[in-house]
Amino acid sequence: MKIQSIEIKKETEQNLKKIMEAVRPNDSMAFVMYGSPDPDAIASTMSLHRIIQKTKGLVKHAFISTEALSRQQNIELASAMRLNIQLINNVDLNTFRLIALFDAQPSFFKNNLPSINPQMVFDHHPREGQWQADFEDIRPDYGALSSVMTEYLLYSRVQITRNLHTALMYGIKTDTGNFNRDTIFEDISAYTYHSKRANIQLIQRIELNQTPKRFLKYFDHAYRHTKIFHSGCICYLGVTESADACVQVADFYVRLIGVNYVVVAGIVGGKLIVIFRGDGYRRDCGALAQTAFGDLGSGGGHRSAARMEITLETLRQKLNGDLSQKAIDRFLLMSLKRKHARTFLKNNAQKVQ
Repeated sequence: MKIQSIEIKKETEQNLKKIMEAVRPNDSMAFVMYGSPDPDAIASTMSLHRIIQKTKGLVKHAFISTEALSRQQNIELASAMRLNIQLINNVDLNTFRLIALFDAQPSFFKNNLPSINPQMVFDHHPREGQWQADFEDIRPDYGALSSVMTEYLLYSRVQITRNLHTALMYGIKTDTGNFNRDTIFEDISAYTYHSKRANIQLIQRIELNQTPKRFLKYFDHAYRHTKIFHSGCICYLGVTESADACVQVADFYVRLIGVNYVVVAGIVGGKLIVIFRGDGYRRDCGALAQTAFGDLGSGGGHRSAARMEITLETLRQKLNGDLSQKAIDRFLLMSLKRKHARTFLKNNAQKVQ
């Protein structure tokens, strides 16, 4: 079915019917995001909330994240959308009949937070780990979950507000890296549809201020400590105030001439956060992340962007308690060399066959 020049997948049509059957009139629902919410997650939660509020009604709801908003653009987006996002530790999820998880999967929560058992899961990353939910919509081919939620909104015939158009457009824009990352035609169609109705000036204002001055120390640290391995930049930033510091350094370094991929790590809270960025051509960041660190932590991603999280307890065991710059630098390099060795052996085995 085609609505507003956008092809609505049969999967979307069938899934929306399942969602409507699961939701009761005047129900209660928690809209949960993992980590520090980005525009794609924010826009996606807003979309399902809009659909359910206008079709079934909600007497109680909450937008929830496991970490506070950290990146300035995301803080400004949530403020512009008048969205109150609460920390999961401050909310009793048992007071909601339904829990919906966005831009993440239940397996992402292992070892880090109390177990969460959502009834609904929406994500565009490859399925990771062992978990079950009453309803799931996992579409790893899509560059942004916002593109999937656009189909739901159009098929539901619910009016999309200008704010929601803006959030969805920005969600697609950021998660596809302005279409420089994994993107399919559906992402482009959804972006084009929203761009005609979104508040472009608001997005331009949000994007102008990207990097806090206090983050400059991380760029300086990266300049002095980055290691090169097979056309990749590898760097451990030490203890960082947020994962966004790692993301911003990685996004900058992947633009350097001759760099095919970047791995930037930092300790945030009780975890080692490892951010991967690449050109999506020479390296598959999602596969690299899983092969190098999948046996130690959790996470995932696509060809051009990925993220892994390793608990400090696991890291200490692996490094015999040594969390120095030198030890973690060596750990990152050895993990990537292990991945390189596995790829070499696999390729040679295929040649022999």
